[in-house]
Amino acid sequence: LMVSHRRLRDRKKMPRAVGPWVLDSGAFSEVSQYGKWTVPVADYIKAVVLYRDEIGNMVWAAPMDWMCEPWMVEKTRLTVEEHQQRTLENYLELIERAPDLPWIPVLQGWTLDEYHRHAEAYCGVGIDLTTMPTVGIGSVCRRQATTEATGIIRSLWAQGIKNLHGFGFKVQGLREVGALMASADSMAWSYGARRSEPLQGCTHKK
Repeated sequence: LMVSHRRLRDRKKMPRAVGPWVLDSGAFSEVSQYGKWTVPVADYIKAVVLYRDEIGNMVWAAPMDWMCEPWMVEKTRLTVEEHQQRTLENYLELIERAPDLPWIPVLQGWTLDEYHRHAEAYCGVGIDLTTMPTVGIGSVCRRQATTEATGIIRSLWAQGIKNLHGFGFKVQGLREVGALMASADSMAWSYGARRSEPLQGCTHKK
């Protein structure tokens, strides 16, 4: 199960997890709504500590990354390179300030070369992505069924990054390259279900 920080942050009392789950930072909503991060790093770390301790069973937590879709770059008025650098810098800050929390690195980019350049940037600061338990890949949620997106997954896998988590990676894409990924999440099913007729025996309107 994946749950967003934006869903949990205003709760007065935390639920207890009965199974494993992972934390999404809410990066897509932050950057798409505000064109920047409005959450201080210290506040996010404090929240993740709370979720780990009070909810329990947290497998990993996403960093405060920066997506690289063209409309996101236009929103922030920064470059893809700057988004990638900020994503890397945040990951490094998180593991330095809270090394006991289960942070994962995230690869960002738009073209195949950009993803490989970001992987090289991680390598340049001593982060070997091929050995990490999980590596997130962002900016693929709206093109997961395209030849370009599936080609990016295949190329990263061929380079030894075989532990990818696809953020927003829907079933169409999983049919193509799901066997090359460790995990994925998507809310597309929820969007459709909330607008469909109820299942047989269900008493809800949708």
